[in-house]
Amino acid sequence: MHLDLHIIWFILVGMLMTGYALLDGFDLGVGALHLWTRTDQNRRIMLNAIGPVWDGNEVWLVTGGGALFAAFPEVYATVFSGFYEAFMLLLFALIFRAVAIEFRSKRPGEKWHLLWDVSFSVSSILSSFLIGVALGNLAWGIPLSDHKEFMGNFFTLLHPYSILVGILTVALFMMHGAIYIVLKTEGALHEQARGWVKNTMIFFIVMFAMTTLATLLYAPQMSDVIRTHPVLFLVPLLNILFIANIPREISKGRDFRAFLSSCFTVLTLMALFAIDVFPNLVYSNPHPENSLTLYNAASSPETLHMMLIIAALGIPLVLAYTVSIYWIFRGKVKLEETSY
Repeated sequence: MHLDLHIIWFILVGMLMTGYALLDGFDLGVGALHLWTRTDQNRRIMLNAIGPVWDGNEVWLVTGGGALFAAFPEVYATVFSGFYEAFMLLLFALIFRAVAIEFRSKRPGEKWHLLWDVSFSVSSILSSFLIGVALGNLAWGIPLSDHKEFMGNFFTLLHPYSILVGILTVALFMMHGAIYIVLKTEGALHEQARGWVKNTMIFFIVMFAMTTLATLLYAPQMSDVIRTHPVLFLVPLLNILFIANIPREISKGRDFRAFLSSCFTVLTLMALFAIDVFPNLVYSNPHPENSLTLYNAASSPETLHMMLIIAALGIPLVLAYTVSIYWIFRGKVKLEETSY
């Protein structure tokens, strides 16, 4: 039963973080693309494409962090203390993004709008990059002591592999955001966004190939689980098929199917990451024996069981809220007096 609870919570935390990447990923991607169009009307349309949903999407990050704290407190303590400067920078970027969205249209003026447009775009790119850097470090490994404490500083986290994963994350979110803009807009911006999809896809595929090669060469432990269980090779295979399906659907004008393919691309990438790090939650490099795993870093079985009951009640509520908001604000974006 203990083993089952550990794996269940590993999957639950992974699902919550995947939900965040899936939903806030296109928000951050739209922000990264914000300066690619120059007219005030188009920028307002892009803001209003994510306006009703961006704050609700961040709930998944908060919920995921809470679930990590409840189920794997040692991981929470090690990661949040070791990555303290990086997480504060991420928090600052997310706050600045929110302020930019809300403040941009509070007063007229070209300079005022440009200030918040640049803030929105830069904070979105920085947030995406830092999320990728964090994932890159979890994959590559960080130096942990015998007491499971991080032995390094902010610059320890910035090495070629983590930077590569950071840029890959920016590329992924930009592609995801471009497809969302195609789905939510019409007219000139819609046609312009179709060109963005092509450019961001090229950017993503190049970074994806480079990161995959670097992982196989320099982080071979990431493929141990798939080598042991060949059936799991279906996950990267599905990932490649979903990526290949995006330009096919875009070319045929099936925007919603293209967006679904993009969503499944994010989902399979997160699933592949979870498979590759299992059973580690924080891999220790260069001393793997100090790694934090879902077995040695978990709460007591009683706590896991109690929290599972709470999660069974809470997660459906978050899911229901998310679905209802997207249903209410479905369709193309229209600018109104109350728009951003």
